[in-house]
Amino acid sequence: MKQNNKGNKHGKKFMDKKNKTKQKNMDSLEKNIKKNASDNSTVKFVHAGQEKMSGKKRLGKEVKKPMTKEEGQLLLNKVSIDSYKPNPNAKVRIIPLGGLDQIGMNITLIEDDDDIVIVDCGTSFPDDELLGIDLVIPDFTYLKENVDKIRGIVITHGHEDHIGGVPYLLREMHLPVYATKLALALIKHKLEEQGMTENDYELHQANFGDVVRLGNIYVEYIKTNHSIVDSAALAIYTKAGIVFHTGDFKVDYTPVFGDAIDLRRYASLGAKGVLAVLSDSTNAIKPGFTMSERVVGQTFEQIFSEHKDSRIIVATFASNVDRVRQVLDKAIKYGRKVAIEGRSMVQTIDLASQLGYIDLPANAIVDSELLKAYTDEQTVIITTGSQGESMAALSRMANGSHKKISIKPSDVIVLSSTPIPGNEKSVAKVINELSRKHATIIMHETHVSGHACAEEIKLIYSLLSPTFAVPMHGEYRHRKEAASLAVSCGVRGENALIIENGDVLELSAETAELKGSVTNGKVFVDGLGIGDVGSVVLRDRQALSQNGIIIASMVVDTRSRRILSGPNLTSRGFIYVKESIDLIDECRDLVIDVFNKCASMPGKELDIKKLQIEIRMELGQFLWKRIKRQPMILPLIMELEG
Repeated sequence: MKQNNKGNKHGKKFMDKKNKTKQKNMDSLEKNIKKNASDNSTVKFVHAGQEKMSGKKRLGKEVKKPMTKEEGQLLLNKVSIDSYKPNPNAKVRIIPLGGLDQIGMNITLIEDDDDIVIVDCGTSFPDDELLGIDLVIPDFTYLKENVDKIRGIVITHGHEDHIGGVPYLLREMHLPVYATKLALALIKHKLEEQGMTENDYELHQANFGDVVRLGNIYVEYIKTNHSIVDSAALAIYTKAGIVFHTGDFKVDYTPVFGDAIDLRRYASLGAKGVLAVLSDSTNAIKPGFTMSERVVGQTFEQIFSEHKDSRIIVATFASNVDRVRQVLDKAIKYGRKVAIEGRSMVQTIDLASQLGYIDLPANAIVDSELLKAYTDEQTVIITTGSQGESMAALSRMANGSHKKISIKPSDVIVLSSTPIPGNEKSVAKVINELSRKHATIIMHETHVSGHACAEEIKLIYSLLSPTFAVPMHGEYRHRKEAASLAVSCGVRGENALIIENGDVLELSAETAELKGSVTNGKVFVDGLGIGDVGSVVLRDRQALSQNGIIIASMVVDTRSRRILSGPNLTSRGFIYVKESIDLIDECRDLVIDVFNKCASMPGKELDIKKLQIEIRMELGQFLWKRIKRQPMILPLIMELEG
């Protein structure tokens, strides 16, 4: 087995030529440290770069016998799990902070005594009720409360729902991040976009077969298949046993890029003994197997051959590098120039090209502004917007607001994805707008899922033979079905566990117990604001969107208790004032009556707060009786003292 992090960029800073000792010296050093660790001393393996904390709180406990940076780097590259044996009396805790009962915002904690490892840290997109919200990230309260225990973040793959929250977490605390090559590049790009420098983060590349030691937890990276390259499953070695995290996966025997899933390693771990499997459950309700990505390539071949005289526009996920690669291959084969639309698409293709996952001939790519220089049969456009996002390139083409590209009746538009749950209406809207422009729309067999169906999930459980099954990544119905699949493969019924976000699941060799819950939830990102929009603000936004607002403004003299100006009533999203003059006059008279009632109350001065409450209540009741509507009512009263 290869050992950890040959590609560790930051670790190279701590190793110079004089420290490249002979193999026997490395073995001797590791043996001595392991001996100390087995004697229950406080010596720990040290991460390369652990001293670089940028003024933020240092992670981990102080050690009585601190190692030098050079020693830490030697050990980092020499981690071994060959002698691993679980302690039958030990316990490990599994704490999901997100990713359950939803598709997105995946983050799970593995807690082994005083060590915590974070698996993924993603975002989710807001649903229709979260008006004005850009992103949703996990609540990091529990992590802030236990920052001294956190040893690092391990990433399974580079999708937004698994890495999108990393920049927000690293703003709060300095943690080492381990990921495979493409995921690491995407994370680095996100950090740089948010203005963070190399002093603010610590990134380490993990290759398949590498083993990372984080405190007393070991994490092995294992090859799997998904809709993005470099996807990994994680074998997490704790004192209580191996916790196997499948990541998002499917079993693809003929992937477009790289090797097939490493089923041999799965079987090897199953023979060794696996305590628990945390499995992707997204497609558990679908029977059979997920088709190979190469099936889509065959569909593309047919589309390109049948529509040689048309311009072809392909919309897909920016992160689906294999899909984009197949489109590029077909375009080159048929002598077409390729234009790339959408910021995320441009960024991902650029990164994938730099890393060698996509081969881009110099003359194959053209700027969208130059498309007019080519005939339709000479061009292909690869774009974002397959999920109906309102500001994505395809949506702007569909509604005619795109500055460079206009849809023609002769265009062939390929939607190479299926709607994520919650996006169905948005996708349908885009399809309807494209249809109105008389374009040909192709959706049949243009997409295969990146998630395992029932038979693949059963295969994984059969190979790993875990004591416990803990379905993850899916809504309740998905996880319930995944639990049934685990039972059909030999997991005892009481050991197929369905937990919720925030639950603390404590496992030992023979027992499983819920130990309460921790703070969890959703934090809303609105522009540059993080967490400053709560339920009250969202209720106000929903009320405004549904019923509009009416503003009653006036200037009053609080001592003489007279109206100096107004009241004026302004409506937005409620009624059209010019067509409802009689109703507005009645509302104005009502506000005057309310003022007179409050002005007659005893007291030295007019009670403005009382006046505002009364206007809101009386006007609200009046409008409901008259027209059965409940707009937001905002009394705006300016005070003058005569």
